[in-house]
Amino acid sequence: MRMNTLQPGDGARTERKRVGRGIGSGLGKTCGRGHKGSFARSGKGKIKAQFEGGQMPLIKRLPKVGFRSKLAKESSEVLLYALEALEAGEISITSLKAAGLVAPNVKKVKIVKKGDVSKAFILKGVSATAGAKTAIEAAGGSISE
Repeated sequence: MRMNTLQPGDGARTERKRVGRGIGSGLGKTCGRGHKGSFARSGKGKIKAQFEGGQMPLIKRLPKVGFRSKLAKESSEVLLYALEALEAGEISITSLKAAGLVAPNVKKVKIVKKGDVSKAFILKGVSATAGAKTAIEAAGGSISE
């Protein structure tokens, strides 16, 4: 291989179309756009992907179902029996993240009553349902939000 023999691969570089340069070029007169219609006009040749020729588009015919909360990404729930895996003491969002019970991007955590707890926990910065509060207080714990 020599520097003076280098050239682009076949089909890598193509010459641009020179439209409107006479009959012999194959792109004279109408310049490859055909006769009349929206595609022959400048700036009018685009049709939206969902356009169905005037028929009611599929996107409008289908029912709109469901709702996704933007807050759901930032909030999480922890079941009461999952707290048993933690050491008794103070529980905060950071300790729940460290234990892997909630995702790292979570900003709000709520304890939900499912199962029982035997250790005494002190919840700080973590909310709890009414049933979870009574279960934690019955085990000797407390909640401060």
